[in-house]
Amino acid sequence: MKKLFGAAVAALLIAGTASLASAKELRLSHQWSTSDVRHKVAQIVADEVAKANVDLEIKIFPTKSLFKPREQYRPLSRGQLDMTVFPLSYAGGQRPEFNLTLMPGLVKNHDHAARLNRSDFMGELENLMAEDDVRVVVHGYLAGGFVGKDKCITSPDDVVGLQTRAAGKAFEQMLASAGASIASMASSEIYNAIQTGVLQAANTSSSSFVSYRIYEQVKCYTPASDVALWFMYQPLLMNKSTYDDLTSAQKAAIDAGAAKAEAYYLAEAKKQDAESVKVFEKAGVEIANMSMSEFNAWREIAKASSYSKFVSDVPNGQRLLDMALAVE
Repeated sequence: MKKLFGAAVAALLIAGTASLASAKELRLSHQWSTSDVRHKVAQIVADEVAKANVDLEIKIFPTKSLFKPREQYRPLSRGQLDMTVFPLSYAGGQRPEFNLTLMPGLVKNHDHAARLNRSDFMGELENLMAEDDVRVVVHGYLAGGFVGKDKCITSPDDVVGLQTRAAGKAFEQMLASAGASIASMASSEIYNAIQTGVLQAANTSSSSFVSYRIYEQVKCYTPASDVALWFMYQPLLMNKSTYDDLTSAQKAAIDAGAAKAEAYYLAEAKKQDAESVKVFEKAGVEIANMSMSEFNAWREIAKASSYSKFVSDVPNGQRLLDMALAVE
């Protein structure tokens, strides 16, 4: 009897060890801190997968601890990395079509961004990603605005002659076409540049304006509200072959986590914009919302500069641009 009991215990231990051995770990890399909304999006997916109990674990490596921020797409496509939260325009050097995901005036507001995420335009981008063995798990855009050291920046006329920092090459092209002088720098350098008079205006994300305390150095803030020029697509991506090799239960767990994370991402993106306004108002900074007519004036300048450059540089660029612009 003791021998039988011992054999049964051994069998259970072996089965448990085999189960642990079969548990799959996915590595997810990103550049942000654990307090950032993009980390929280990744954490939602990881938590939902853990709760599903499907022998799958997602291990998150934040704060660029695994790969440098702009160097994640290639290892992802090669299967050296399983997942990443990644501004897709960072891969514009490999896939110039992806530069459309950081293009002035292409997205009007967050609800428009959500419609773009479900459009034929996004389907075309997903087809290109699939060619690189990459798939989208969670769609998401974050927005931004303008600050002015001495005045409000809402229309193209407002930047004429101003030394301005823009977030992205396409924005630099548009602002230069509007008559601004361009100073390229990281968003972390905006504060000192405005403080020392190097900059008179700047464009970046809502969260960066707050985290770098830009409200201490400016007179006026133009936030992302009913309309905004600056939107950047920053999805959670996964190696496609890795996903395809999962069990149906594991895929279902990731998909369920993704649906929950995407809803959270959209709500938090809107919340970040609103919270940034409160921070600037509390600091005594004037708030100036961009009108639809001012947005359209910027877009016309973008069409003649940023859009035109994109179309000339990218085969099939006009078709992709038209598909994006067709989404109302």
